[in-house]
Amino acid sequence: MRPHLTQRILILSASVGAGHVRAAEAIERALQETAPGLMLKNVDVLSLASSAFRRIYGKGYLDVAHRAPHLLGYVYDLLDRPQEMEADRFRIALQRMNLRPFLRLLESERWDVVVNTHFLPAEIIGSLRSAGKINVRQVTVTTDFMTHRMWVQPPCEHYFAATEESAANLEFWGVPARDITVSGIPVHPEFGNRKDRGRCLRARGLRGDRPILLLLSGGFGVGPMEQIFSGMLALDTAAELVVVCGRNEALRERLNRASAPPRHRVTIIGFTEAIDELMAVADVVISKPGGLTSAEVLCCGGAMLIVNPIPGQESRNADFLLENGAAVKVGHLATLHYKLNALLSSPRRLARLKANARRIARPQAAYEVATKVLSMLDPSARGARRRRSP
Repeated sequence: MRPHLTQRILILSASVGAGHVRAAEAIERALQETAPGLMLKNVDVLSLASSAFRRIYGKGYLDVAHRAPHLLGYVYDLLDRPQEMEADRFRIALQRMNLRPFLRLLESERWDVVVNTHFLPAEIIGSLRSAGKINVRQVTVTTDFMTHRMWVQPPCEHYFAATEESAANLEFWGVPARDITVSGIPVHPEFGNRKDRGRCLRARGLRGDRPILLLLSGGFGVGPMEQIFSGMLALDTAAELVVVCGRNEALRERLNRASAPPRHRVTIIGFTEAIDELMAVADVVISKPGGLTSAEVLCCGGAMLIVNPIPGQESRNADFLLENGAAVKVGHLATLHYKLNALLSSPRRLARLKANARRIARPQAAYEVATKVLSMLDPSARGARRRRSP
């Protein structure tokens, strides 16, 4: 499909962690490949927020997740229930006050469809539409395996759910089944492409002559990484240990100073754009169960060892992975080496985990979203612009 030259799609995310932004990038890539002539704009709404709001909403989330995860889980559960309208109105008013440049982007430019990978912009757009200030169709793409109430922000033309269960969640909150597509979580196309193992090993400086264990810290390198790394070093089986520290250079330096037993080969790296190649060769991926990271591991057919899930969305993601036999969970980090030893000593179990991961993977999710969004385009649509008072 070749779009009309005036058709414009706005893709919105929020950098609360890295997953929402990665999902937006995956959808942007799928739209570019499917309809090359489309006018696309991909925006992190927190880049258009006041500095205080950006600090609290973005970095504040990471701080609480690291220092008081159970508080985050409490708030998550508290919000995942029917709310008083007054509380919702107060929250929306506060958000709009701190996102004025974003409001100007919505109200002064014309958009045919808006694609949200976070509920924050969806909520603001829904409130502006309800107030008659803009007229733009929006779709919302959920990025966890279970759906929280906050993702439901009407009016919204369509929702994309990660699983059948999350679609049922959306229906519980009042979304008609006809307005839901079970697409999976959008990941970059590279995670769905089969790769030559030898080429990936050479590109990453790995040998592959022993099990490869990949430890991911997320883009910001937070969490009990040193304790997890110590558990990996205590593993009896000789292994190739690869640790990705993200943008946390201090963590990278500390781990590089650790003394590793001679039976292991250790590679410590910082931020990298080659996660897809590392996942493609890893026998086990050790990570928190963030929605995007988990979806990427599934698409690479990897066995996942879940560590330290944040109460709330990550604990629910862990439930989904465990129920489908695609992961093993470490209940306490003191037993991490035991869990790894047990997993590596059972090749059949490891193969079963990988097979289940491939079974539930949805590598085409971004393209499913792109196809639906393109079907909504109308060359004669006027899009979103401020309505003039009569």
